[in-house]
Amino acid sequence: RPAPDAGPAAWDDYLYTRDNPAGETRDLWQHEAGCGAWLLVRRNTVTHEILNVTLAKDGGDHAD
Repeated sequence: RPAPDAGPAAWDDYLYTRDNPAGETRDLWQHEAGCGAWLLVRRNTVTHEILNVTLAKDGGDHAD
């Protein structure tokens, strides 16, 4: 965490910069424009393939 008097660039980096791994990731998505459900999504960031989707309320272990 930056010092309170750190400049805008330090705070921008702290608040918005995240790792962007290549390969398989697990994400939490909300179906905002539809039913509002929360989904656990396993996807490949290189191929854009969706590997598995489960409802978060069901515990979603991402098993195939």
